[in-house]
Amino acid sequence: MDGVLNLNKPSGPTSHDMVNRVRSATGIRRVGHAGTLDPLATGVLVICIGRATRIVEYLMPGRKVYRAELRLGITTDTYDAEGEVISTAAVESTREQVETALDAFRGTIEQIPPMYSAVKHHGTPLHRLAREGVQVKRDPRPIEIFEVTLLAWHPPNCSLKVVCSSGTYVRTLAHDLGLALGCGAHLTGLTRLASGKFHLEDSVEIEDFERWAREGRWSDCVQSIDAALSHFPALHLADDEAQKICTGQTVSTTSSNVTLSQDVRASGGEKLARTYGPGGEFLALVIYDAQANVWRPKKVFPSPSSQAN
Repeated sequence: MDGVLNLNKPSGPTSHDMVNRVRSATGIRRVGHAGTLDPLATGVLVICIGRATRIVEYLMPGRKVYRAELRLGITTDTYDAEGEVISTAAVESTREQVETALDAFRGTIEQIPPMYSAVKHHGTPLHRLAREGVQVKRDPRPIEIFEVTLLAWHPPNCSLKVVCSSGTYVRTLAHDLGLALGCGAHLTGLTRLASGKFHLEDSVEIEDFERWAREGRWSDCVQSIDAALSHFPALHLADDEAQKICTGQTVSTTSSNVTLSQDVRASGGEKLARTYGPGGEFLALVIYDAQANVWRPKKVFPSPSSQAN
């Protein structure tokens, strides 16, 4: 029983809490998530179940879309509403000044992770050090803000739409915007509207998932592994080539038994593809070796029947 669940995380629980509830509901231990949401945040949390945990790394890099609620004039130690207030200031900014300040946060920028984060310092999560009163130097990290738009302005509150790369801390964006405006700011609410191909309007409430699990039909609301990887092109193999891939061998791209659904050069980054056998069964995720002009198995997914043998 494998698959990828598009879960609508409620505010309050941690992402790991949601993983534990899915484990409890399904009885499956191999469960993980593809991208943490803070306890305060709601929205899309991609949960991988069973063998789908092997593809977490391929689901995390997709663009993230958020709706962020900010309160200007108050700065907290966590950069959000769950932290302690460390400063206050009058809010004299206008809508036009906020929109102008946002210009500095578009494109490729460097962002310093907050102390209250899961980033590790010499093996210890920063949030643990922060709770012990320890502050450490954090190196800035490159991120990309594809879009940041002021959706609503009701001073001292405002709402932003943020489209960004994986690894972006919207809490830090709120904090840094407050610094740029000279009054401080913190995040009061955050909803992840999309993570890669997974969108909020298609997500499942945890209570519904748990009910379907009790009824023995939770698998009806999860995507198959290959469907979750549909952003990679599909490679269709004849029987002999399929056997090669399943046994760890390479397959030539020039073989007459290999048909690619789209030009691999369009896939960007690592050249990856989904492979299918002659009966249409999903076999593996493969990587293109340009030097040898072959496909090499990256992640092989044996059929349930072969696993049982």
